[in-house]
Amino acid sequence: MRDFNTVWKMRLFFLKRLPSCWFWGIRVDACDTNTCVVSMPYRWATQNPFRSTYFAALSGAAELSTGTLALLALTGKGKISMLITGFEAKFIKKADTRTTFTCNAGAEIYAAVDQAIATGTGQEVTVLTTGRNTRGDVVCEMRLTWSFRKKA
Repeated sequence: MRDFNTVWKMRLFFLKRLPSCWFWGIRVDACDTNTCVVSMPYRWATQNPFRSTYFAALSGAAELSTGTLALLALTGKGKISMLITGFEAKFIKKADTRTTFTCNAGAEIYAAVDQAIATGTGQEVTVLTTGRNTRGDVVCEMRLTWSFRKKA
C-alpha cells in the first residue's frame, strides 16, 4: 500500500505498465484497503475538441481507482487473473476541471477475490466509482465489472 501512496513509485509504475496514465497525469491521491482516490488534471493531454475531458481519459482514471483496490486484494494470494468484463458509464456534467474518482468498494473486491480462491471458480464483482470536479459536483459515475479467477 505504501507504494501506491508514493508519488515517484507510482509514476515509475505508470511509465512501465500504464503509459497512458503517465501521459495523462493521473495520480493516486490516497489508497487503503477499502477506498482509492485517483485524480486527473484537465489539460491539453486529456482534453477533447469540445473543451471537456476526453471520455477515454476519464475511463482510464476510473479503471485505476477500482483496479488499484483489486491489485491490493490480490497481493500475497498467489496467481489470480483479473479482467474487466463489463463497463457502464453515466456522464452527468461537463468535466472541465481536475476530476477526482473515488471508489469505496474494497470490501466487495476482497470478498470476490477470497471467493475465487476458496471455490476455484471465476467470480465477478461490479463496483462503482464516482468522478467529481473541483467544485465537488458529480461529473460521472462508472460501474466496472471485475472478474477474478485462480490460475492453475
